[in-house]
Amino acid sequence: MMHAYGFVIPVFNHPHYLNKLIATLNQYNLPMIVVNDGSNAECTKQLKALDHDYSQLHLIEHDQNQGKGQAVITGLNYAGQMGLSHALQLDADGQHHWADIDKFLQLSQQQPHAVVIGQPMFDLSVPKKRLYGRYLTHIWVWINSLSFDIKDSMCGFRVYPLEPTLKILKQAKFQPRMGFDSEILVRLKWENIAFINVPTPVIYPEHGISHFNVWRDNLGMSQAHARLFAGMLWRLPKLLKQKMQG
Repeated sequence: MMHAYGFVIPVFNHPHYLNKLIATLNQYNLPMIVVNDGSNAECTKQLKALDHDYSQLHLIEHDQNQGKGQAVITGLNYAGQMGLSHALQLDADGQHHWADIDKFLQLSQQQPHAVVIGQPMFDLSVPKKRLYGRYLTHIWVWINSLSFDIKDSMCGFRVYPLEPTLKILKQAKFQPRMGFDSEILVRLKWENIAFINVPTPVIYPEHGISHFNVWRDNLGMSQAHARLFAGMLWRLPKLLKQKMQG
């Protein structure tokens, strides 16, 4: 069976690395689905110029900022409408190691039913408060998935098999901001989807722009974890049966 891949890139006021990122992705000759999540005039102008210059780029625009999670959902749904089978998500803030794209694509092609997720290897540029917050999220993800298969649920460098992912997107209501990255993985694990964790360098670059809001996004993730915990308890017999069979 032939598999069709594309990229999904959510963008909200990330101008510094966009040109280089798109030029890098263009070398793969795959569709690039870029979701402008209500960026300012400067970044929007830059995105429109890129859309004009690259025939493989598909620009989708939210009139107002809806959150990274919703931007990814918009991109994944568009990928499905294009007939793609897999979508590789990348953030636009320059944190990811683009040289690992080949590795992610190859692993996905070898195991097309699996989700390929980045397992960050941080350097000293990572803010300590962000690092500690990740550990708390890891614990909740392990509890809610009854599994250690998801090593890091917050890394936005990943490959989704679209058939099971889009099915889940239709069935569940998601936290539209930072909590989405973790929540979708837990729900995929509930469906017994396999995971491949790929160690990959992650940096916080000089011109990197993070839109993580400590109070808003921590609250949103807490709400997502609480919702997932309730869902895990309801699915507990099924999940335990899966563990015994696996």
